[in-house]
Amino acid sequence: MTKAYAQPGDAAGTFLGHPKGLFVLFFAEMWERFSYYGMRALLIFYLTKHWLFSDGESGVIYGAYTALVYITPVLGGYLADKWLGQRKAVLYGAVLLTFGHFIMGFEGDGGQDPASLNIFWLALAFIIVGSGFLKANISVIVGQLYPRTDVRRDGAYTIFYMGINLGAFLGSLLCGYLGETYGWAYGFGAAGFGMLLGLIVFIWGKPLLLGRGEAPDPAKLAAPVMGIKLEWLLYLVGLVAVAVCWWMVQNQAIVGTLLGIAGAVLVAYVIFTAVVKLPREDRDRIFAAMFLILGSILFWALFEQAGSSLNLFTDRYVDRAGVPASVFQSLNAGYIVLLAPLFAALWTWLGRRNMEPSAPAKFGLAMLQLGLGFLVLKWGAEAVGMGVATPVLFIFLIYLLHTTGELCLSPVGLSAMNRLSPAHMASLIMGTWFFASATGNFAAGLIAAATGSEKASGEGAGKALVLDVYQTIGLWAIGFGVLVILVSPLIKKLMHLDTLRDADELAGQGELGESQAAGVHPEPKGA
Repeated sequence: MTKAYAQPGDAAGTFLGHPKGLFVLFFAEMWERFSYYGMRALLIFYLTKHWLFSDGESGVIYGAYTALVYITPVLGGYLADKWLGQRKAVLYGAVLLTFGHFIMGFEGDGGQDPASLNIFWLALAFIIVGSGFLKANISVIVGQLYPRTDVRRDGAYTIFYMGINLGAFLGSLLCGYLGETYGWAYGFGAAGFGMLLGLIVFIWGKPLLLGRGEAPDPAKLAAPVMGIKLEWLLYLVGLVAVAVCWWMVQNQAIVGTLLGIAGAVLVAYVIFTAVVKLPREDRDRIFAAMFLILGSILFWALFEQAGSSLNLFTDRYVDRAGVPASVFQSLNAGYIVLLAPLFAALWTWLGRRNMEPSAPAKFGLAMLQLGLGFLVLKWGAEAVGMGVATPVLFIFLIYLLHTTGELCLSPVGLSAMNRLSPAHMASLIMGTWFFASATGNFAAGLIAAATGSEKASGEGAGKALVLDVYQTIGLWAIGFGVLVILVSPLIKKLMHLDTLRDADELAGQGELGESQAAGVHPEPKGA
């Protein structure tokens, strides 16, 4: 029977029934998300209004940027698993992010000035690589605070997800308002200060992590390679990645090609490893994880219209009563802060009664709600007339439905990736999860480009084009959601939840090597 196990981390005390280290990660991630989503709320407007890119160009740039943000966790996760450890990877990522967000505050003269644009591309590159080192690894540390069979895990990830969205809510609200009201530099500068606070919190809270996420082999990390400590060599790899991303974010077609090639290689590698090197049950769990990962691509391709085409739709076609359009980006995060405790309590209540939907079934429910959100916006806009500004109520409704869908998929997906992964593949599988988000984000940029108003002519034609695209993707989402729900019992069988055991149990039985056991519950180590 599934139960919670005591662990060394509990000896240091808990807060609200969870290890205190969870709340260090909560606040560090909260400030990181403040900076990221604060910048994201302004980005599509910065591209169209300041740099004067067309809607189509802006959508593709936005998609390429957000895709790279989700590709780089594969690199950051691999380096952390192999040498660096999750804690140092998160710390380095936070430093890069702080640089990137502050550089975004330099706006130049706008237009297509090459010198100013190069600084803008560099800022994006720092944010991309910084996110790569931070995103997957901070989520893995959350999982390391709990045994794999601990019933608190889903609740812990939902609490952690609340931190993400509290930061996103405040960042979208404050940075969006400052950027659109007083100037871009004020909005982006506020995002930079938020990231700096996240860095400070993470450094301060290191003792409460109790050695979780430390390097697998500290001696090897300190050893010289080509005359340089391996740790510093890995940091140099990060700076090389910044240069590569600076070039790639300017060449968006290359990003699409990279996604296709790297995605095929990554999926093939994970499946090969599962088939050749893992016992049957672990192999099946990887197959289940891959189904969830691939299914999430469509979700993010549609959900991420929020920062691009839906943001522009709100700016141009909605009766906002003078409120800056970017401020409405805070709705999704605000809803999550309000609803996440209810969802966490609901899953726990249902789980104790053996009535909780499986993770695959939750994914199907997420897709249904996502599709319905797009259809509600189309129906509402058409009901008042295409020549009339759409009531803001329907913006509140689409974000509400998309948020309840997200709560059925994203925190559940994070928990599932950590639970289904063997300890020595934890960051790789989490990185693959974020890689699927990258693919979805790039596809989101292409969808957003298809809604570009320059493709329509005549009064109301731009609005009609966007709504037609939303109707199409909404129907596809509902159809896919129904399919996922139908196959969810099969996927649940592949998860073998009844035989999950913790690394410390398996290590005691000789079924895991020392390094694998340490991957889940490493002993406290020094810096």
